Amino acid sequence: MRLRTTYKQILTISAPIMIGSAAQNIITLTDRIFLFYLGVDDFASIGFVSVFYLIVAAIGFGFSRGGQILIARSAGARQDVEAGRTFHSVFMFELFLSVFLFLFMTYGCYYLFELLVDSEVVFAKSLEYVHTRKWGVFFSYTGVALISLYTGIARPKFLIYDTILLAVVNIVLDYVLIFGYWGFPEMGIAGAGLASTLAEVAAFVAFVLYMIYDKENRRYQIFRWPQIDWALIKEQYKISIPLVAQPLIGLGSWFLFMAIIENLGEEALAITILAQMVYLVLSIPTWGFSAGVGTLVGGFIGHKKRQAVIPIVWKTGIFSLLVTMAITIPFLMFPYSVLTPFLGEEGIPLIQKAIPVFYVLAGTLFVFSLGSVVFSGVSGVGASAYALKIQTYGIVFYLAYIYILVEYFQTSLAWAWAVEIFYWLIVGLWSLWYLYSRRWHGKL
Repeated sequence: MRLRTTYKQILTISAPIMIGSAAQNIITLTDRIFLFYLGVDDFASIGFVSVFYLIVAAIGFGFSRGGQILIARSAGARQDVEAGRTFHSVFMFELFLSVFLFLFMTYGCYYLFELLVDSEVVFAKSLEYVHTRKWGVFFSYTGVALISLYTGIARPKFLIYDTILLAVVNIVLDYVLIFGYWGFPEMGIAGAGLASTLAEVAAFVAFVLYMIYDKENRRYQIFRWPQIDWALIKEQYKISIPLVAQPLIGLGSWFLFMAIIENLGEEALAITILAQMVYLVLSIPTWGFSAGVGTLVGGFIGHKKRQAVIPIVWKTGIFSLLVTMAITIPFLMFPYSVLTPFLGEEGIPLIQKAIPVFYVLAGTLFVFSLGSVVFSGVSGVGASAYALKIQTYGIVFYLAYIYILVEYFQTSLAWAWAVEIFYWLIVGLWSLWYLYSRRWHGKL
């Protein structure tokens, strides 16, 4: 990897990652859109349980991010066999973790949902979804291990095709299993869970077949029988724990945000679910660039070129900002044209009421697209524990802001959503200060 990295190189690495990292977002959006047409109870239930499963998926993705950083460093230092050994450790760890999460969803979800959900309908339908969705955790977790290898060695191109396959399979199976077309039983929300699981199976199998026929990965010796390297797993665990905690804290606060917003009424909650759907789509480029900068930073550190870290973080952040705004501004100009094909004519009143929130969302995306990349740069240099500290303090502010404004001042929904802007300003500026402080040099 050269000291100077062009925008083309950034895009080459980040574009497949942004598509691949959007896999769970695509599944969530597809399920919500189809269930919107099935009925209000199913739409409300998927709004709750899909956030829960995003948290489950984030745990596996967070651990794979730690492996990705280690693989990128080994690949950057031309230690190919070491990169392959790291991949084996990531895969085995993800497999063991998937068994644990499967058991939790089988025996623990009933009690968790009983504690969190007041509506009996939402409670029952959420359990229906998890009953068929839990089987996908094996393929989701081991799948992100495969992704960590190809993103770590900066060859993520196949992610594009694999994610397209996942999306197509999920859309087709959602259609036939939710509504019971083509001779299939009408399964409702349980059908959405089964469709998503089968889509993940198809994507996993396709990725494995690609790896078998990919001759370029032979130098990493990934098909050798893996020996469990506890020291390597411990190192991965040490790096990954803060990376796992970050999305858990973020999505957990998002879940609490929804619970607090419910106090503003059912209409406010419906607008929030719609705004979340829009956010999931428009934030896809930023998540890709944020994950990509970890590979770029890891490669430079592997080459002992830490002086190139801050420039590449800035360059990636600006690129992220430009791409995100390029898709956000047209949406703001034509929200009805974008959303009506998915929600139908009956969704127009909801879109109209959500317009003020969409403008706030644009401000959030402006700050988030840059702040998230800088924040990921902190984790990329190996300071994931400090990144967790930054996020924790940011979330404390986040929840205090929401609670005070909604509970005591009964503020408008737009002002409630503005917390995202303030949160990413805090996280982004603090992360930037840390990178320029050079305190992370001692960790390398």
